[in-house]
Amino acid sequence: MVIEELTLESYGADTEHYAAGSIIFFEGNTPSHYYQIIEGEVKLNNYNEDGKESIQDILEQGQSVGASMLFIDKPYPINAVALLPCKVLKLSKVKFFALLERHPENFLDMVKSISHSMYFKYIMDRSIKSQTPLSKLRAFMDYLKSLQEDTEPFSFQIPLTRQQLADFTGLFVETTIRTLKMMERDNIVQIRNHKVIY
Repeated sequence: MVIEELTLESYGADTEHYAAGSIIFFEGNTPSHYYQIIEGEVKLNNYNEDGKESIQDILEQGQSVGASMLFIDKPYPINAVALLPCKVLKLSKVKFFALLERHPENFLDMVKSISHSMYFKYIMDRSIKSQTPLSKLRAFMDYLKSLQEDTEPFSFQIPLTRQQLADFTGLFVETTIRTLKMMERDNIVQIRNHKVIY
């Protein structure tokens, strides 16, 4: 969801700067602000009991962080961490709801944003329940590519590292690397300059 910067600032949004690796909010915190990325990238993640990271999403410029949680009285089920240095507009929950009340056109954008997130979660849930690493990676890459205009074979460079692919799909990085090599051999992906092309 994108709300114009000037609109957010007119409602009292503060500009926050986060260094790479800085926490914007922790799992378990009570949602109290609307966050919109102006520059940089933010990852949403969790850790299991063994300390293995699971990336839920990577958000970039113009996207909101955790906005859907403002509508329910539940703690965040995720952490939000600056993946790159970030500039973020931060608006209190009370002021955010006042903005939506006065600018109802933003509700449709909010619903679209939440629907997009839910769709992504359904795709990832199906992918994670898949039996094979190849099926998991392929379902995830199909989803990423579906967001692009050009869906021709080998037209999309996966914008993630092998570790991030592993963290998204619940695989070990070694398994991800082996599977990508097998996918390259079977002409499903191409590897160019260490980048995965799908």
